[in-house]
Amino acid sequence: MKALIYNGPRDVSVTEVPDPKIERPTDVLVKITSTNICGSDLHMYEGRTDFESGRIFGHENLGEVVEIGNGVDKIKVGDMVAMPFNIGCGHCHNCESSLTNYCFTMQPNEGMAGAAYGFADMGPYDGGQAEYLRVPYGDFNCLRLPEDAREKENDYVMLSDIFPTGWHAVEMSGLQPGDSIVIYGGGPVGLMAALSASLKSAATIMVVDRHPDRLRLAEEIGAIAIDDSKDDPAKEVLDRTDGLGADRGCECVGYQAHEPDGEEQPGITMNRLVQSVKFTGGIGSVGVFIPQDTGSPDELGKQGQIAFDYGLHWFKGQSLGNGQAPVKRYNRQLRALIHAGKAKPSWIVSHELPLAQAPDGYKRFDAREDGCTKIILKPGA
Repeated sequence: MKALIYNGPRDVSVTEVPDPKIERPTDVLVKITSTNICGSDLHMYEGRTDFESGRIFGHENLGEVVEIGNGVDKIKVGDMVAMPFNIGCGHCHNCESSLTNYCFTMQPNEGMAGAAYGFADMGPYDGGQAEYLRVPYGDFNCLRLPEDAREKENDYVMLSDIFPTGWHAVEMSGLQPGDSIVIYGGGPVGLMAALSASLKSAATIMVVDRHPDRLRLAEEIGAIAIDDSKDDPAKEVLDRTDGLGADRGCECVGYQAHEPDGEEQPGITMNRLVQSVKFTGGIGSVGVFIPQDTGSPDELGKQGQIAFDYGLHWFKGQSLGNGQAPVKRYNRQLRALIHAGKAKPSWIVSHELPLAQAPDGYKRFDAREDGCTKIILKPGA
């Protein structure tokens, strides 16, 4: 089969590799029809992780089941399914507690938890930016899609990661109907957080970014766009909330946060959230942070640390939730919202490309090219 292979920093290619096979009775093989390029992929693409050369990217996957192991009961050949980027076993303590983002069984490294397709430090599993994907524990990890799966494929593929991740950020912030919320980062996850806040009946949604295309998309769903290249975003939030700050906040940027002038400051969004969120407010952080970043220009960043304004955070009595999203906790409810026409996460999609054009797609997405907001790869195209 053809698959997108990582060769080194900013070097990927579409290459012939062996087809995946059923390895255990509980496996499912899926013919991939849609797979997204994610902002998390860019950390690896840029060489800012220890992702090994020769491996396949791709953790936002959807497709048609073409083969099942003899231990699979629920999923059938021909089903259209979306796969959470978390690979869970379904029976460890964390999976049974709906914490599939930190499955113990599927993570082979001692002292670690959490597994994913095509992701650094999250197991040896191939990604889905390929023609086919092996899904372990298929009954548990495949979300079966309704009859409109083909018609709404670009919506349902968002269930694999960014829609539940945006929802998780808002959930961890503690948002209640009528609250105000500020979201730092207007990339795909930040925009999904804005959509989620709207679905959860936030009264005011503010999105902080500096890319005009992202800010335009935020405004399309009723959010207030704040351009941090023009104004101090924390001051802007305070001005819009009578000096009190937003009730809730979301961090959707991660460890490569930087100033408009390009200076990288890993802790800048976290600290601006502390300034922007009110006393006793809540913050949800889903932007990727890693234990070690040898490519960071910041000495603390090299050790996976940030200079965090914990004093002000503590003084304001704010709550903070963080970590990767447990996709299975939310994906069935979000599937229902898409099926009912209540949510259309594909509004952020700017490009659909065949797998052969994936290297160009990565290059354009990595450059934050204007108008390149979300790319879906179509291996069958």
